[in-house]
Amino acid sequence: MNLNELNETSRQAFKNHLGDIFEDSPWVAAKASDHRPYSTMDNLYQRMVEIVNNAPNEEKLELIRIHPNLGENIQMSDRSNREQQGAGLKDLTEEEALSFKSLNKTYADKFGFPFVFCVKGKYKGDIHQALQERVHNSQKEEFEKALAEIFKIAYFRLQEKFNGAKEKI
Repeated sequence: MNLNELNETSRQAFKNHLGDIFEDSPWVAAKASDHRPYSTMDNLYQRMVEIVNNAPNEEKLELIRIHPNLGENIQMSDRSNREQQGAGLKDLTEEEALSFKSLNKTYADKFGFPFVFCVKGKYKGDIHQALQERVHNSQKEEFEKALAEIFKIAYFRLQEKFNGAKEKI
């Protein structure tokens, strides 16, 4: 479905089509539906980011908490599975898996939410290094960084929906 067709759909169809752009958070797409029509994918993306940014902190925190732990063999959305597979996170050695699990626990214990990182174009070593570094950040820094990473993930997912659009963030 292209953007013009999406602009013409019902609110429910719009939400169904874009409900997975923000991990298990179709409320973002539902609210974005109310601001149609969109002339470009970038306009749609900017509106979705604005919706999240204007949401109460509790909703933002819930959005962050929905994301799966990276590098752990847990149940997650098909999209998250594919993204982690592409970054080599589904092919960890036993030692790497234990390290990710330990760092993820330390991170979650400190911040109260999982480590969020846009894995597109990255590999497991990049992700592991970022996790090692970011676990030392402040709560405020990590809350903002997690949202920034979620926005990157959403952008790449929108690109995929619209057949690999060439726009960049």
